[in-house]
Amino acid sequence: MEKGKGRNATLIVDFILLGFGSGPELQPLLFLLFLVIYVVSVAGNSLLVALVVVDHHLHTPMYFFLGNMSFLEICYISTILPRLLASLLTGERAISVKGCLVQIYFFGVLAAVESLLLAAMSYDRYLAICHPLRYAALMNGRVCCQLVAGSWISSFLGCTIINSFLWQLTFCDSKEIDHIFCDFTPLIKLSCDDTQTVQLLTFTIASIGALVPCLLTLTSYICIITTILRIPSTTGRQRAFSTCSSHLIVVSVFYGTVIAVYVFPTGNTPKILHKLFSLVYAVLTPMINPVIYSLRNKEVNESLRKTFLKWFLSETRIKA
Repeated sequence: MEKGKGRNATLIVDFILLGFGSGPELQPLLFLLFLVIYVVSVAGNSLLVALVVVDHHLHTPMYFFLGNMSFLEICYISTILPRLLASLLTGERAISVKGCLVQIYFFGVLAAVESLLLAAMSYDRYLAICHPLRYAALMNGRVCCQLVAGSWISSFLGCTIINSFLWQLTFCDSKEIDHIFCDFTPLIKLSCDDTQTVQLLTFTIASIGALVPCLLTLTSYICIITTILRIPSTTGRQRAFSTCSSHLIVVSVFYGTVIAVYVFPTGNTPKILHKLFSLVYAVLTPMINPVIYSLRNKEVNESLRKTFLKWFLSETRIKA
């Protein structure tokens, strides 16, 4: 039996993103909160990108990946927050079907790239700690560029295949999406077509795109931790662990929230909790990543100190 049988066959051309409800008293507070998060996220990640580009001491594989990750986070949060901020400011919660599909597409691409980049960064730390003598040969500039390019190309390819099916769907019955942004699961429920094929395809591609990088990251850290525990001195163990602790924190936050939202959701899970977990990996993670990497990284802190000192001295000379 067709999915659309017995449902309102009136096709719709736009959706209503319910967000956090229509309470007018919360809109200004939420707007201010998300505006601060957006500005801090873009500023922090832009600063990291600039440091990696201008500071020759940071021209290493680890910081090459970190710079790419920071650029990704700027794009990632920009697919969601500007639209949400506009909605909170104007009260207009409608989004066209095409606009919704475009948001899903870029959100999916960037989420897939982040997962692959995290795996590439874990591989980089694995080589640095487990095979230090071969590190320079195995992780050179060419390999770094290939890993980053492969992450972007494979992500665009996988999401393009999925979206080519989504664009063929028609939507009816309800216009409301009870979420803060367009996501695959709430959107697919509004289709009046048979969605079994696209759901199976999405599940397969998403499983490969998320599970394989997750397993690679997990395997890398099992090897890393095993190697660190074999180091005889406490100082040596602490130094080795400090080189990957920031990345490990970011990986834990990212995969922890993604699993909470997509792997173990239940019908009894409150929708507000689902939205909060979505906010963590889609909005808060881009903001806290530069904080984690800068606070726990001596080289980044030293680069920041030198950059601000140079800027302060130049400003002093100009005023003098």
